[in-house]
Amino acid sequence: MKLTEMMGPGCIIGSLEVKNKEEALRELTRAALHDISPEELEGVVKVLLDREKLGSTGIGDGTAIPHGKVSTVDSMKVAFGRSLKGIDFNALDGKPVFLFFLLLAPEGSQSIHLRVLAKISRMVRDASFRTRLMGAKDSKELYEIISKQDECC
Repeated sequence: MKLTEMMGPGCIIGSLEVKNKEEALRELTRAALHDISPEELEGVVKVLLDREKLGSTGIGDGTAIPHGKVSTVDSMKVAFGRSLKGIDFNALDGKPVFLFFLLLAPEGSQSIHLRVLAKISRMVRDASFRTRLMGAKDSKELYEIISKQDECC
C-alpha cells in the first residue's frame, strides 16, 4: 500500500497560507478532491471538524493527520500541506502544526483507513523526514521526499 497511489503531485500544498484549523481543512480537502463542488466541500469539512471534536488529530511534533470517512469519495485520498508559519490545531503537545497529511476514506473502509493512518504515523515519527519536509523548496521536492519515505515505511 503506497501513499503515492492515493495522492499525486497535485495533492501537495507547499505553503498553506491559512490562519486556523477550519481554513487548513478546507484547503487540504480542495487539494485532495480537485473538482469538488462548494456544497460537497462544506460537507467534507464538517465531517473533519466533527472528527476533531472527538480529539485533535494534531499528534505533536508539528504534525497533524486529519481524517474522516466521507460519502463523496470512492477510494482513499491523501493530501499534504505545509505551513511555514504554523497553525494552532489544538495539537496534543500544545504546539503549532506545520505538516498536515489529510486522509479521506470512503464510508465503510475501516481496515484500509486504519492501515493508512498507521503508515502515515510511522512516517512522521521520523524526525529527519519532518526536517526534510520543512526544508523542501517547493511542492515538487515535497512530493519526492514523501515518495522516498513511502518506499521505506
